[in-house]
Amino acid sequence: MSKEYITKIETAAGYISGKFNGKKPFAGIVLGSGLGELAEKIENKTIIPYSQIPHFAKSTAVGHKGNLIAGELGGKFVVAMQGRFHYYEGYGMDQVTLPVRVMKLLGISCFFVSNAAGGVNPEYRVGDLMLIKDHINLMPNPLVGQNLEEFGPRFPDMTRPYDRELMKMAQSIAQKMGISLKTGVYLAGTGPTYETPAEYNYFRTIGADAVGMSTVPEVIVARHSSIPTFGISVITNEAFGFSDDFVNDGDDVVKAANEASGKLEKIIIELISQL
Repeated sequence: MSKEYITKIETAAGYISGKFNGKKPFAGIVLGSGLGELAEKIENKTIIPYSQIPHFAKSTAVGHKGNLIAGELGGKFVVAMQGRFHYYEGYGMDQVTLPVRVMKLLGISCFFVSNAAGGVNPEYRVGDLMLIKDHINLMPNPLVGQNLEEFGPRFPDMTRPYDRELMKMAQSIAQKMGISLKTGVYLAGTGPTYETPAEYNYFRTIGADAVGMSTVPEVIVARHSSIPTFGISVITNEAFGFSDDFVNDGDDVVKAANEASGKLEKIIIELISQL
């Protein structure tokens, strides 16, 4: 499996790098539900649909456009995924995380992930941004199976999965911009069902501030490869204090993410420019 899988990673990376005219991306970015508009801020862009990249899966989730976009952002050459792959789409963890290992081979120096999440912290409101300081993984671990020694160790440390220096910089940037920035723990479940009120309460009890269905597998694989990682969630629904008519709606989640994406864009662009 590992030799065949590594060949897939190398083939995809070779195809993509062939479009870059010898440039090495400084940062890799994954844009979640409703957050793909940051990719529109990339200048001198090269757009590669996932369908053209060997061994890339198809992004089927609402609000995920399915393009790899490379170009200048914050004065640096970056590569961004406009939409990600999810375990709930029926993809194995090898497919979900393949793009992260591809970015590693492309030479990224840091990794940025974003997502839409439900706020279980009662202080959170729709439209808030939450800096991810830690996570709880309730999904299959993407490192199960034969270890890819070429990328990292069998038992990678996860004491600091999110880079503390990047977090400090983001907090400083947000403060200067007058943007409120929460800091919390993100919990990843498999989906695709939204959680029950009892599950939301349980997740809050075990220490989560926000819940979603992505991000953690990519972060685990990035940290396996020792890539400094930064994560941020847009709170798109309030998963607490349930009224009798409370429902979760996927379209509402994307709408809320779209409305908050401007704040997220400003922070990430300034962060990249300062690195």
